[in-house]
Amino acid sequence: MAEEQATAKPAQEGAKPQNRPPRPSGPGGSGPGGNKGPRPEGRGDKGPGGDRGGDRGGDRGPRGDNREGRPGGERRFDNPEIDLDKIMSDSLYLDNQAHAIVSRIRDMDSATRTQLRRLYGAVRRAVRAPENERQHEFVMLRARLAYTIARHSLRSLDQIERLLLQVTRKNEARGYERFRDLFEAIVAYNE
Repeated sequence: MAEEQATAKPAQEGAKPQNRPPRPSGPGGSGPGGNKGPRPEGRGDKGPGGDRGGDRGGDRGPRGDNREGRPGGERRFDNPEIDLDKIMSDSLYLDNQAHAIVSRIRDMDSATRTQLRRLYGAVRRAVRAPENERQHEFVMLRARLAYTIARHSLRSLDQIERLLLQVTRKNEARGYERFRDLFEAIVAYNE
């Protein structure tokens, strides 16, 4: 019986590719479980759609999808920390950081001008708060920023969130004002 299956299998494999188009179009395709036939060699068996979120590009070759070789196995973009002391002392550094963040916003996210302007309005209100309430306002601003980043998948603003944490921990009026200036530049360059 094993010999019959072994001899019948090559006959089936030889007959199918000749009688069907490269990509069958029909409800569910052919094959068991609605698969569209055998997969070409070299591709992993990941099932329909695979674990690539619907990416149908097949193997990506030696580059992969930038996840291998990274700590934690997740995709990261080069987002170096923004130095708070440099932001406070160097206006050109602040301007360059604003440009870099806007570039990442355009490359990575679909952050709308409205979202950025709302956050900027909250930053301005927090800076204007009385001195004894200012740190609390910035802590709450950080929570609001974290929510916005998570809700709208604005990964390009992670750097701003980390800087906001530094500013809040330092709790200096000059740091708060420079953070506002940075956010103002981001909103302006994003127009």
